[in-house]
Amino acid sequence: MPLLKISTNRPLDEDAVQALLGEASAEVARMLGKPEQYVMVDVSAGRAMSFAGSTAPLAYLELKSIGLPGDRTADFSGRLCALISEHLGVPGDRVYIEFSDAERHLWGWNGATF
Repeated sequence: MPLLKISTNRPLDEDAVQALLGEASAEVARMLGKPEQYVMVDVSAGRAMSFAGSTAPLAYLELKSIGLPGDRTADFSGRLCALISEHLGVPGDRVYIEFSDAERHLWGWNGATF
């Protein structure tokens, strides 16, 4: 049920994508206290993107989950920015993160909803 989408203008080779996918999945599970078997991560690299009028390295993230605790988003932002800095070399001031709390009846899986 948790979904982390990572979009960046940084080009990544397959090894870098795989490393980011693995670490991001584990980090989302830890942050939200949910089983990793339900975590989905989507990485889109090498995209045409700009931020503040510049095409310097940047990233846009979306974290969506059922029961996303709104009072912890500042902590999540710090942890996700550190992950992006480590894997993509993008500084935190070049990262936007959108947090969304999904309603159970609006999240489908396995032919049903949560």
